Amino acid sequence: MRGTGVNGVTLRDRAAFLESARTLVVADVHVGRDEASAVAFPLGEREDLRERLDALLAHFDPETVVFAGDVVHTFDGVSERSRASLADLAAACRAAGAELVLVAGNHDTALSAAWDGPIHDEYVVEGSSTAARSRTVVCHGHEPPSAVAGRYLVGHVHPTVQIEGDRHPCFLYGEGTFRDADVLLLPAFNRLAPGVVINDLSADEFDSPFVDDPDRLCPLVYDSATQETLTFPPLGEFRHRL
Repeated sequence: MRGTGVNGVTLRDRAAFLESARTLVVADVHVGRDEASAVAFPLGEREDLRERLDALLAHFDPETVVFAGDVVHTFDGVSERSRASLADLAAACRAAGAELVLVAGNHDTALSAAWDGPIHDEYVVEGSSTAARSRTVVCHGHEPPSAVAGRYLVGHVHPTVQIEGDRHPCFLYGEGTFRDADVLLLPAFNRLAPGVVINDLSADEFDSPFVDDPDRLCPLVYDSATQETLTFPPLGEFRHRL
């Protein structure tokens, strides 16, 4: 099935846009991933991240941008080059009139050395009412969140689906699959971050408290050629066709 997103969330280039809150979410930016690669020449990470973020900012005109964990790649420190790359992404948000919010992931033990602003464990996007179930919570996904919400947007897994031999970064959507709330897992925004093929993964292999029954999750693949999102059946119904 083709569409633009799911339940008030528009999907585009590994990003999710919460329409009612004008909030853009990307996960697993992994700034500095290129420096960890065993190559002798630059891989163009900084330019790629900036150009794609600029395109998303121009398309959605968000008020808030949330990096949902694993903002930086290395655990033990942040290089000057990575600091400059993160500052460049922050400058893109400021230039577009958007506030940048950073949520910590399991890689972000040294993030405070590269970011002077607040670093959140989770970020609550308030809904249309004061009820907790109208909220959306953005977190990294490696640990259970404390906030109650009706929807959770998470990263950490780097989901990729293999279809007829080709691998595609994908979103995974589960309706009522975590604490009776909806879950949307985002692919890694950094295209150098390895994708994890989810076709035959067990719940333990997902390594996320948000996934206890992968068979209930629906892969969503953004098609850049048509600018539409392809929605597939839940994995439990679909695995044998992949």
